[in-house]
Amino acid sequence: MSSQATFQTEDSRMIPFFAKQKVSIERGCGVYVWDEEGRRYIDFTSGWGVTCLGHAHPAITKALHEQAGKIIQNPNSGLTYSPVRARLAATLAEVLPGGLSRVFFTNSGAEANDAAIKLARKITGRLDVISTERSFHGRTISTASATGQPSHRDKFKPLMPNYRFVPYDDIESLRRSLDSSVAAVIVEPIQGEGGVRIPADGYLESLSTMCRGNGSLLIVDEIQTGFCRTGSFFAISPLQVDADFVTMAKGIAGGFPFGGFAVTESVASSIEQGDHGGTYCGNPLGCAVAYAVIRKLLEDNVCDHVNRVGFLAMERMGSWRKAYQGLVVDVRGRGLLLLVQFAQESSAAVVTDLCFQNGLFVRRTQGTGIRVFPALNITMEEMEEGLAILEKAIGEAAQKS
Repeated sequence: MSSQATFQTEDSRMIPFFAKQKVSIERGCGVYVWDEEGRRYIDFTSGWGVTCLGHAHPAITKALHEQAGKIIQNPNSGLTYSPVRARLAATLAEVLPGGLSRVFFTNSGAEANDAAIKLARKITGRLDVISTERSFHGRTISTASATGQPSHRDKFKPLMPNYRFVPYDDIESLRRSLDSSVAAVIVEPIQGEGGVRIPADGYLESLSTMCRGNGSLLIVDEIQTGFCRTGSFFAISPLQVDADFVTMAKGIAGGFPFGGFAVTESVASSIEQGDHGGTYCGNPLGCAVAYAVIRKLLEDNVCDHVNRVGFLAMERMGSWRKAYQGLVVDVRGRGLLLLVQFAQESSAAVVTDLCFQNGLFVRRTQGTGIRVFPALNITMEEMEEGLAILEKAIGEAAQKS
């Protein structure tokens, strides 16, 4: 098919949930992708934070091929054991934050968050869940109800009840909202879709302490920040945060649809058979890919690489605030979860379009932000190539404004 034929077929046959860019991507390799006519682009979105090892990584294609030749789905699904699932669970134990010793696998991050919320209510016998403003936790009706953005939530009424919202990075607001009705607090250690918002030092530790004192469970949503994205295996790994649940997806399997959640032994001891399940729940194919991705992240010491490249990228991007005053108002991020903040939505839109025209995919976020979150193994030369396109687009937008 040609790109035009693909456009026509998808536009006439797919449900129109997205306003799509007019490009049909046929293949990829590393941080580069090619459309059906052979034009090359740089991907600074990593499929929305998913392709942590880049496109078509040999470790992933090998795992897919080898496991597909053995078995894809177990008979009786989760009621039978799987050596590849056991291997993945053991490997996750090497990298999970302290105290999180039990895991369950899902198909997506939304499913992981949905399960964590459901189980927290069952375990505590309480109903209310506190989330934060501008959070994003998924698109199921329960996780949409837990998302602190009216644009993602309010058009799907009636929503699930018993959700409360407090400002992010505001410990006093949380203190006022916590009471004996609160089953859990769900929080992103860094808000990704909400604009790469990084909380003040001590916020997550204080939140953890307050949950413990109130008898509420803490659900840490590491769906975007996990698996080396912020320069540590999980964003809370270096912190003294006692999470009861950590939810995972995106980078866990490098592009294969997969997710999961981890819990403490205390939480696991309160879960009964039948409290949760799923048809796939860690099917062998997904587990094989996730195992291959995690081993590669560990063997290649990707966290250190992310910190080095992220630091150099932030140095270059930070200079744009001075060079384009009045247009660029902030540059922030951690590791390879970065954002350029513009003064106006129109400027961010123009820059996004100019990047695309010049062969670079970026993601506009919250109207005025452009998120930069490429594959974690991107080289500094590849990062410089993409940043040069982004800076050129900013310069052109500055001339037009």
